[in-house]
Amino acid sequence: MDIRKVKKLIELLEESGIAEIEITEGDDAVRISRYAGHAAPVAAPPMPVAAPAATAPVAESPAASDAPEAAAEESGHVVKSPMVGTFYSAAAPGSAPFVQIGDRIKAGDTICIVEAMKMMNQIESDADGVVKSIRVQNGEPVEYGQALITIDTGA
Repeated sequence: MDIRKVKKLIELLEESGIAEIEITEGDDAVRISRYAGHAAPVAAPPMPVAAPAATAPVAESPAASDAPEAAAEESGHVVKSPMVGTFYSAAAPGSAPFVQIGDRIKAGDTICIVEAMKMMNQIESDADGVVKSIRVQNGEPVEYGQALITIDTGA
């Protein structure tokens, strides 16, 4: 694995709330942890991360499996995060959010921003419909494949 990739991973770990990251590319593997030789604290469990060349399996978030109302939110089209980063609901602090629950949106409309490695990535809707739920709070870290917004495509 290229040392530049390892340095970028270390920077990502330092800038985010991630406690530990493990990447495997072919026969090469690297694990970087904030806690040398110790398990991460209970409040900050390690999050799955995908390397640019490969994808990691994504675990369901605890909120989705614990709450019965979360199961009801599962119906509809779910827009997932294409990367690890920080979720922002608006273009700037104090600005109106891109979408709110009940808004009618079309495929291609910007629904949020995910900041990754100081790059602001606009996330667009890939379906037409009505915003049913926003499953992440502004400023929260998000994982690769994590549900961001649910869209009711039948409305």
